[in-house]
Amino acid sequence: MAVFQNKKFRSAADANTFAARYRAAMAKHPFLLFGLPFMSVIIAGSFVLTPATAIRYEKHDRKVRQMTRDEELGVGKSGRRVDMREEYYKLAAKDLDDWEQKRVKRLAGESDGVL
Repeated sequence: MAVFQNKKFRSAADANTFAARYRAAMAKHPFLLFGLPFMSVIIAGSFVLTPATAIRYEKHDRKVRQMTRDEELGVGKSGRRVDMREEYYKLAAKDLDDWEQKRVKRLAGESDGVL
């Protein structure tokens, strides 16, 4: 049985091209010609993308921000100042023990839940 050569055939025309010289140099110095450029692209991309990410979060912060208590009350047009004592006495004045349960009208064909 014949033994095949380990080296790939390269024609004489391919011997002086940039790709052939790069391939030969890459075999000798793989980190210098592949690893270092790859890592520098990753690191440079990190520095380039940092401002873009900051702009994204600043835009989000402008849209969503924490409101103070007075701003919460004044959001609606009919917002009014709330006095807890006034609300308490208004609720205490009502008779909470005298109430009647009323059923809600059902739509036509809807079960009313009565067995």
